[in-house]
Amino acid sequence: MGVDLYWLPLGAGGHFVRLNGRVFEAFAARLERRPAKALYHSALIISLPEGEFVIEQAPVRDGDGALRGVVAEGAIGSRWAGSLRLFRYEIRRWRDGVIPDVDEAVDSPQRLTDDPRLARRVLELVPHVPTPVWGRDELGTGEMWNSNSVISWLLARGGLDVEAVQPPAGGRAPGWGAGLVLGLAAPEPEAADVATEQGGAAAEPVALRLEHVDDAPEREPVVELEPAHFERHPQRADDRPAAVALDPLAHARQGHDLPLPVELGHGD
Repeated sequence: MGVDLYWLPLGAGGHFVRLNGRVFEAFAARLERRPAKALYHSALIISLPEGEFVIEQAPVRDGDGALRGVVAEGAIGSRWAGSLRLFRYEIRRWRDGVIPDVDEAVDSPQRLTDDPRLARRVLELVPHVPTPVWGRDELGTGEMWNSNSVISWLLARGGLDVEAVQPPAGGRAPGWGAGLVLGLAAPEPEAADVATEQGGAAAEPVALRLEHVDDAPEREPVVELEPAHFERHPQRADDRPAAVALDPLAHARQGHDLPLPVELGHGD
């Protein structure tokens, strides 16, 4: 029982994807003034008493996703394009499934843990993986989201030692850092959980009001909470509404298009 990581060369089993990946990496390497490297796509096999599960992101192949254990889908390139099956990806939690072209995997499998509790936690997290647009940085992590992001998010959020995970020598895994940024971030608690932790009852609805402090222009605007139609934030001990400093630049971050989108699946 445990979690095994597989590194598959980009485009394994498919010449078009492999060529597209090489063009993309040559372009990226030139921009970053570094040598070009081999690109890798990652996948997991989780072994538990009830069976083995393949965890992977790949292009949507057909309408029979349930047969492959598909638990989520997302758009490739842009949200409007995602209305077409050709521009959608799927996230699989495939019991007794297979990794296509697994015989081409490099330095694999890498055993990440033998702890069945960690393995089960990673398995249970699969339906909760974020599904932003593939090939873009919609979430502001500084790197595009792709198949490697899915795997690194699961490992980080599942509590595995992600610092010890590296692609094969001389290669890199685009998107890996995006998953780590989100996976290692503390999850936001549910409103009900916050109230329970502070010994409070179910909170009344509140709304947000932006208030500018005229006599202190050097201070940032403050958001105060007032009764309305939204969830309540916990109140302070003096029963006054909580106040939150608002960074006006925090919401200005936007995703960036890739110079040359390439599919990091392995052409199944």
